Amino acid sequence: MKRIASFILGAVILACCFLSAGAKEPGPVNPPQPQRPPNVILILMDDMGYGDLECYGGFPYHTPEINKLASSGMRFTNFYVAQATCSASRSAILTGCYPNRIGVSGAFSPDNKIALNPDEETIAKLLKDRGYKTGMVGKWHLGQKVPFLPLNYGFDEFLGLPYSHDYWPVNYDGTPLDTTSVRGKWPTLRLIEGNEKGKAITTLEDASKLTTMYTERAISFIKKNKNNPFFLYLAHPMPHVPLAVSAKFKGKSGAGLFGDVMEEIDWSVGQIMKTLDANGLTKNTLVIFTSDNGPWLTYGNHAGNTGGLREGKGSAWDGGVKVPCIISWPGKIAAGNICNNMVASMDLLPTIMTVCNAKMPVKKIDGVNVWPLLSGVPNANPRDEFVYYYDRNSLKGIRKGQWKLVFPNISQTYKRTSAIGVDGWPGKYASDSVKLALYDLRTDPGETLDVKEKFPDIVTQLTEIADRYRNELGDDLTKKTGTEVRPAAKVTF
Repeated sequence: MKRIASFILGAVILACCFLSAGAKEPGPVNPPQPQRPPNVILILMDDMGYGDLECYGGFPYHTPEINKLASSGMRFTNFYVAQATCSASRSAILTGCYPNRIGVSGAFSPDNKIALNPDEETIAKLLKDRGYKTGMVGKWHLGQKVPFLPLNYGFDEFLGLPYSHDYWPVNYDGTPLDTTSVRGKWPTLRLIEGNEKGKAITTLEDASKLTTMYTERAISFIKKNKNNPFFLYLAHPMPHVPLAVSAKFKGKSGAGLFGDVMEEIDWSVGQIMKTLDANGLTKNTLVIFTSDNGPWLTYGNHAGNTGGLREGKGSAWDGGVKVPCIISWPGKIAAGNICNNMVASMDLLPTIMTVCNAKMPVKKIDGVNVWPLLSGVPNANPRDEFVYYYDRNSLKGIRKGQWKLVFPNISQTYKRTSAIGVDGWPGKYASDSVKLALYDLRTDPGETLDVKEKFPDIVTQLTEIADRYRNELGDDLTKKTGTEVRPAAKVTF
């Protein structure tokens, strides 16, 4: 009996061993490899207003491809750029800093004496260090010659223009200008490939080819790098004036030249997304679509739509700095979401670094990681403050939560008939004397009703916060010198 019991016990133990072994997953032949980090595509429009897209109320043209992008991800209703002008805004997007922190202001002209300092760590530089392939296509506007072109800021390749395509010796009707005028003395506008000057852009017909050319180059970059993590920065020149559209879209929208341009932009976004689909990249690509600032309203029917916000490009009012923004990443960002939280363009850099597991800049930045918003963390609110700087370094306003306090200043305005042009010709600039005012943006997004007398405690609170920014970043209006600012690069000719 003892022998039988021992046999049975041994059999049971052996069976248990086999059952235990069978319950485990078979081990991998090789150690598990880290998941490939996501690709990132940043599509930046030029002078596209808050109300220019169909999914933000734009009409009567149609933007179905951008509508699809919005429905696949998150659409932001309170997205702010750092300043309502080209170079300042673009520097903030790429570095995560308020432009005045890094010595940048305005829109750099062809003979500008400063450029973005190459010591600043851009999205491209940080992702390149992470092992990404990096490419830029389109408008740079942060330096017009070597060593201040994209290849010196982390991009592996570049095709585009050094600045806006209205910096050329061409009149508003497309005819050449002679050198007796300031604009006529500007150099011939040329495409740049890498660091080398290429084809001249001298006519509106030349300009009409830019959107398609840039789209095709962007597609080529995606296909070439589909087996590597990549960062693509596609900075379209439109709908900045002079408006120009390819033959395949000219007259097709039924909404004038501006509508034609918008529908070609929509086509471009569709081509990018179809390329991702065709190459199996959609689910591992973070796509960001936004604008550098609001519409240049002085161009009238060749300008965009603020969606009812006050003023536009060239001001510190919300029509100049509040723009559309859509972020999509299927499977990671819930589809069809709308985010009403305040987010700023400086927040793109730290957010991208977070999702790509890349290092943050060594020097101080102003952006915050907004991934909690994108990933649906309940009650997340990473940004609750935003300061409105304009001109060289003037603190014109501050927003906290729903409140915006505007400080006394002189502002560009479009509120006069003479300020609005037509058919590509600009109106005459006008200015307003702005007084201290408090606006409740929850009930008054158009900034029309001053409620400072009813909420003096809010005025006091926001003034105290503004003083902190003045001490750190400076303020020309109150003659403050910032303690934590860094110099731009100096350009010599």
